[in-house]
Amino acid sequence: MARAGVGIKVRDNEPIDRVLRRFKRAVNRSRLLREYRQHMYYIKPSEERRMEEQKALRNARRHSQQS
Repeated sequence: MARAGVGIKVRDNEPIDRVLRRFKRAVNRSRLLREYRQHMYYIKPSEERRMEEQKALRNARRHSQQS
């Protein structure tokens, strides 16, 4: 399933650097690049599970230290 791309409308007399900044913000909010990077190469399901478990462990350690 393909996702719709990110688009912005350029306003009259708007500087190009401001347009680029708005575009970059829109791309980051849509998480389009993150999804693209995840699909650049195949990750085995077992490897994906292991990475998720490690991420959960790191988050648990970080949150226990903050409390």
